[in-house]
Amino acid sequence: MRTVTKLAGFAVGLAAVFGTTYGIGRVVDRAPAAESRHDEGAAPATGAGGTTDRLPGGLLVSDRGYTLETVDAPADEFAFRIVGPDGRPVTRYDVAHDKRMHLIVARRDLSGFRHVHPELAPDGTWRVDTPLAGAGQWRAFADFAPTGAEPLTLGVDVTVPGELTERPLPAPSTSTTVDGYTVTLTGAPQPGRTSELTLSVSRDGQPVTDLEPYLGAYGHLVALRRGDLAYLHVHPDGTPGDGRTRPGPAVTFLAEVPSAGSYRLYLDFRHGGAVHTAEFTVVTDGTSTGVVPSPSGPAPTGGADHGTPGHGHN
Repeated sequence: MRTVTKLAGFAVGLAAVFGTTYGIGRVVDRAPAAESRHDEGAAPATGAGGTTDRLPGGLLVSDRGYTLETVDAPADEFAFRIVGPDGRPVTRYDVAHDKRMHLIVARRDLSGFRHVHPELAPDGTWRVDTPLAGAGQWRAFADFAPTGAEPLTLGVDVTVPGELTERPLPAPSTSTTVDGYTVTLTGAPQPGRTSELTLSVSRDGQPVTDLEPYLGAYGHLVALRRGDLAYLHVHPDGTPGDGRTRPGPAVTFLAEVPSAGSYRLYLDFRHGGAVHTAEFTVVTDGTSTGVVPSPSGPAPTGGADHGTPGHGHN
């Protein structure tokens, strides 16, 4: 059966969230801020005719009784907890895609991205080596499933002080190179409709046919909408070992974007014992689309960084 993560019913609202300042390696201030409510897995929004739609993910700090709270931490660490409907830190989570917690961070200008997996302490605090690589305004997304509840994606802004030059979003293209791999994207997302996106991986001009499972799949795709950073997490059509899904070169996804606009796509795939990330920008106006790679950078060390600052996995 195809797995489809859909972002439907684009609705705009406002919700109070925490603007978090992460200074000298620790959280030093927290103040309310306004932000849009378009969260997949968020509280329902009522549309025309009284219909109820889910809002896109990651734009709410609190939803369905669960709240994402940052926690003071040393300079080299990022810590947070999920507070449940009873006001206590959540300590029981279901495994989803081989992990109980997926933490994704991205700079507001979409020039940095990391997908890491924190460790849970008995008191309900999640801790990980800080994924915030460099100054700037970051958005942190916690993607999780509390035991006995529906999966959620909550988000919070985190500021790393320092001098930062904002990077413009690159122009469209259909291919990118990362760590010596060439990844080509075919297919065009269209607002309000399920679209098939296929990403094909090659190396030295040869198709890669032995991709390795990563988090229970041959590829993971995250999309962030430019501006509000609405979050879309999709998974491929098929899983390793199902008797029909090949380990490359093509990995196909089904996705539905909630609106016209610019989206940054991040494809994670594993090969040669390391995780690599290919980045594209998709621009759609409902009739056409284009994609573009991010600027290339140094090769990763131990598979931790992948071409752009703040780029990696754990």
